[in-house]
Amino acid sequence: MEMMKPIASSDVPHGDEWIYEVKYDGFRCILFLEKNGEVRLTSKNKKDLTSNFPEIVVSCQKLASTIIEMLPLKLDGELVVLNNAYQSNFTWIQKRGRLKNSDSIQKAAKHRPATFIAFDILQEKNTPYSNHTLIKRKEKLQAFFEKVENRSHIKMIPYDENPDKTWKQIVDYKAEGIIAKRKTSKYIAGKKHQDWFKIKNWRTIQGILTHYDAGNGYYSFRVYDNKQLIEIGKVKHGLDTDAANTLKQLFLTNGEVKKNVYSLPPAVCASIHTLDLYKDELREPEFVKLLPNTRPEECTIEKLQLDLAMIPERVGVSNSEKLFWPINHFTKGDLLCYIREISPYMLPFTRNHAITFIRCPDGVDGEQFYQKHLPDYAPPFIDHFSQESDKLIICNHMDSLVWFANHGAMEYHVPFQFVDSSFPKEIVFDLDPPGRERFDLAIQAAQLIKPILDDLGLVSFVKTSGNKGLQIHIPIREESMTYDETAIFTQAIAYTVESAYPDLFTTERMKKKRNGRLYIDYVQHAKDKTIIAPYSPRRTDEGTVATPLLWEEVQEALRPEQFTIGNVVERVQTLGCPWKDYFTIGEKQKLDKVLRLVRA
Repeated sequence: MEMMKPIASSDVPHGDEWIYEVKYDGFRCILFLEKNGEVRLTSKNKKDLTSNFPEIVVSCQKLASTIIEMLPLKLDGELVVLNNAYQSNFTWIQKRGRLKNSDSIQKAAKHRPATFIAFDILQEKNTPYSNHTLIKRKEKLQAFFEKVENRSHIKMIPYDENPDKTWKQIVDYKAEGIIAKRKTSKYIAGKKHQDWFKIKNWRTIQGILTHYDAGNGYYSFRVYDNKQLIEIGKVKHGLDTDAANTLKQLFLTNGEVKKNVYSLPPAVCASIHTLDLYKDELREPEFVKLLPNTRPEECTIEKLQLDLAMIPERVGVSNSEKLFWPINHFTKGDLLCYIREISPYMLPFTRNHAITFIRCPDGVDGEQFYQKHLPDYAPPFIDHFSQESDKLIICNHMDSLVWFANHGAMEYHVPFQFVDSSFPKEIVFDLDPPGRERFDLAIQAAQLIKPILDDLGLVSFVKTSGNKGLQIHIPIREESMTYDETAIFTQAIAYTVESAYPDLFTTERMKKKRNGRLYIDYVQHAKDKTIIAPYSPRRTDEGTVATPLLWEEVQEALRPEQFTIGNVVERVQTLGCPWKDYFTIGEKQKLDKVLRLVRA
């Protein structure tokens, strides 16, 4: 049976008869689970994708024994590589789908695993469900997932009856769009229905049309990078007939022709919408309109980046061209775009925490000051926690992070506990060498501490401080340890390393007595003291970032200058977030050995 396909729409339908899901950007697939253990993935074009995604097969085979009474089973869903909970990486799923070599496939499955996200169930045992209502099918699908415990590579897309709530998630996480489905809909092949609609989360950008290819009908879409025009993609569709003919005739009549391509000086501006820009290729570009009143000089790479970032209007953007980091030529606009793009990965570590900023309204070379109390002029969407007469700032949403960035917040520091708690949610070691020239000491200290933590059964995470050192984080369940207990533990580890290598490491707090040794800061881990948040920029000359790492990256070649606001977003979207399981692991962290040690 042909898949049921959503119909493109520009409007989200409202009413009690609708439910709403996040639309993911991947391969639409049917997942077959047979009684004999066979697993098959078939695309909407009837292509067998099974061999390209061995992690899906293994995951399904592991759960087969728990769902044997439901087999054979047929699920409809999207095969994706996730950047975060709501955003998928289409470039990566395309790469995975094209691989032929089995070694390359296995390597990619480990490095950037895929997930099958189910949104419908078409068959259970030998019973087809296509004539059941959507809500009934959702109940059956939920029943299946309730039986499945370990499902790291197979998940269910949740739905909501509130379109505004779903759309907010889509906007905040820059997801592809929303799917609206009628609750009473049957599963109907193709698009012969009025029951499923897809609404894309378009980015609207503006640029200059400089060339027209009469052979294929595409226009070159360009912007200024300094004084040079650069092409960012091509566009053809979207204009009404009159506008399309007028534009075409303008180029054919006035353009300079060479090999069937007509060119004009930079004068004709247009706005288009697109799903994204990746390596000079616009995703699904379409004209919105021509812009006769826009000057070509206004179509700049800086404006393009801000438009692609989709910074909410209520946040506001001011002085985006101001130079914040002169050495790498990072502007305030670069900071805003970075914070907006990294927010899905940063927010889990700032949410429900009292945050302290270092604000640098004029960049790294200007005045700096700390701020932890909510200013009177802050908009109502900024959350806070009242403490006597003070209001502590809490950044629970992307808008809050970006609003403070627009007001010069360069560093984001968070305590180790939630704002309304006295118990730590993590244990942290701050490995602080005397300077960047001795960053090797931080690497050595981290390599010594990790096996000690491993022997204690602890799962640990590591990040650059963004300045000159490394920081080791151990997530724990709230109320599983007190600050007094974590202090005993961190001191014991620090003293162990110090005593083993007294010429390299010290716990001496006074800098003048450290004599070129790395300081193992265990004292900083205390109630209401703070640590730089993962993914926070730093007030360094290069615009470095406190960057979560994979442990295998902690090697001799590692340098803190490698990671800046100019490349960390691409790093996360390429490699995935090394700390994506941080909080899940924290809830499962085995503390038996540690608790015996500190309570002895």
